Amino acid sequence: MARTQWKEHADRELSRTGHRAGGARAEVLSLLARQDCCLSAQDIHDRLRADGKSVGLASVYRALDVLAQLKLVHRIDVDGTACYEPADPSGEHHHHAICDRCGKMDAFEDPDLERLIHDVADRLGYAVGAHDVVLRGACPDCARN
Repeated sequence: MARTQWKEHADRELSRTGHRAGGARAEVLSLLARQDCCLSAQDIHDRLRADGKSVGLASVYRALDVLAQLKLVHRIDVDGTACYEPADPSGEHHHHAICDRCGKMDAFEDPDLERLIHDVADRLGYAVGAHDVVLRGACPDCARN
């Protein structure tokens, strides 16, 4: 789903559930709609401030809480920090590889991995609604050093 479509979907869902989409929430939505991968609340706050937006960190957290409750964003724990990215209503998603040395994060998709996850869930008898895969190690640049 294109990010503009995600934002339109999020705006509709917020309206449908009686949430106002103005103020800080609108700024957070607009910023997330421009992102390719996950950001922490602090990252979102810092980027909004760099763009000249006067949005408080507490407002960012409140906006993210509402978006997460409505399943409009995925929450991913990265080394103990909650990070957020737009959730495609179709269920399409990606996973992350994180460098333990420099902190670089890469997103990846792998249909074979998805198939394996569903096979394991079937074998265990689980009806998996969601999953996160985070690979940790050294990125190609750090592995060379």
